[in-house]
Amino acid sequence: MILSKLKKLGPGLLFAGAAIGVSHLVQSTRAGADYGWGLLWALVLVNLFKYPFFRFGPRYALATGESLLDGYHKLGKSYLWIYFFLNIATMFTIQTAVTIVTAGLAANLFDTGANMIFWSIGITSICFIILLIGKYKLLDKVIKIIIITLTISTLLAVSMAFLNSEKNIDLSQVFPQGSGLLFVIAFMGWMPAPMDISIWHSLWVLEKKESLKNKLSLKEGLFDFDVGYITTVILGVCFVGLGALVMYGSGVTFSNKGNIFAGQLIDLYTSNLGESAYVIIAIAALTTMFSTTITTLDASPRAMSKSVQLLLNKKNKDYYLLWISILAIGTCLIFLFLLSEMGLLVQIATVLSFITAPFYAILNYRLITSKHTPKESQPSQKMKILSILGIIFLLGFTLVYLLSL
Repeated sequence: MILSKLKKLGPGLLFAGAAIGVSHLVQSTRAGADYGWGLLWALVLVNLFKYPFFRFGPRYALATGESLLDGYHKLGKSYLWIYFFLNIATMFTIQTAVTIVTAGLAANLFDTGANMIFWSIGITSICFIILLIGKYKLLDKVIKIIIITLTISTLLAVSMAFLNSEKNIDLSQVFPQGSGLLFVIAFMGWMPAPMDISIWHSLWVLEKKESLKNKLSLKEGLFDFDVGYITTVILGVCFVGLGALVMYGSGVTFSNKGNIFAGQLIDLYTSNLGESAYVIIAIAALTTMFSTTITTLDASPRAMSKSVQLLLNKKNKDYYLLWISILAIGTCLIFLFLLSEMGLLVQIATVLSFITAPFYAILNYRLITSKHTPKESQPSQKMKILSILGIIFLLGFTLVYLLSL
C-alpha cells in the first residue's frame, strides 16, 4: 500500500524541486539573515493564500485530462496570449537566476578556478542534453532522491543551529518600508514559487498519468501535490531559521556574487554540523539547485510548446525541441553579455512574478469553478472561501507595492 503510494508520487515532488531553489536557498536565507524571524508572517501567509491556486493545477488536469493551458484557451484565447507574453518576459531571467546559483555552488564545491560563465554555460548544456535523452521519466526518478537528501540535511542543520545558538528566539514580526518592502514583495513573489508553476504542474500530472497507464486518481494526485507543497513550506521555514540563527545580528551580509554567496550558504550548514559535513552539504545544496535548473529548463519549453499548439491550432505538432533550444541559447547569451546586470534582472523577474500572481489566481479560480470542470471535481466551499481571501491578499499587496513606487 505504502509502496504503491510512493510510486505514484512525482509531479508534487517536481513542484517541490522547482520551488526549493532561489526562493528557499537564496531569498528565505537572506530574509532570516536580514530580519531574523521577523518575516515569518510573509512566508506563512503567502504559502497559505497561494495554496489553492497551485492545487487547482493537478485538480483540473486529473478531472478533465487537460492542462491548465487547455482550460485558459477555453475561457478565451486572449488569456493564453497574455500567458505567452508573460512567460517570454520572465522565463529567460528565471532560468538564468537558478543556473547562476547552481554554478556558484558547483564552483565552490569543485574549486577548479573556472569562472562563473564557464560553469553556467556548462550546467545549461548538461541539463539540455539530459532532457533531450531522458525527458520526464528521468526527472521523475531523480527528484525523489534529491528532495529526501535535502530535507534530511536541512532539518539536521537547523536542529544543530538551535542547539548551538546562544541567541534568544525573537518572534517579533516586522513590516519593512522603502527598499525593504521591495525585498518582501520579491520574497513573496517566488515563495514557494511563481504562480505559473501551477501550469507546469498540470502538464507534469498528465505525463505522470500517462506513464502509469492512466492509473492515477484525483485523490492520489492531490495527495502527491500536498506532500510536495508541505515540504516546500517546512523547508522555507528552515532556511529562514538558518539565516536567523547563524547570520542575523552577526554583521555579515550575503554577497550578490553567485560563487561567494554559495560559499556563505554552505558555511551556514558546516558551522553547525562541522567541517566534516562540508562535502555532503555542498552536494545536497548543489543537487537541489541542479534539480531546479533542470526542472525549469524542462517546464517552460513544455508550456510554451503547448501554448503554441493551442494558439496555432496545431495540436499534433511538438514544439518542445524548438523552445528548449531557444531557452538554453537565450540563457547562455545572458551569461555572456548581461551577467553584470543579473541582480537587476532577478529583481525584475521576482517582482513581475508577484504582481502577475493575481492574474493566475483569478484565472485558475474561474476555470476550476466553471462549466469546464465537472461539478464533482470542483473544490469544496472552504477551499473556495480560501481562494477568494487569497485573491484579496494578492491584489492588496500588489496595490500596496504599486502605490509605494
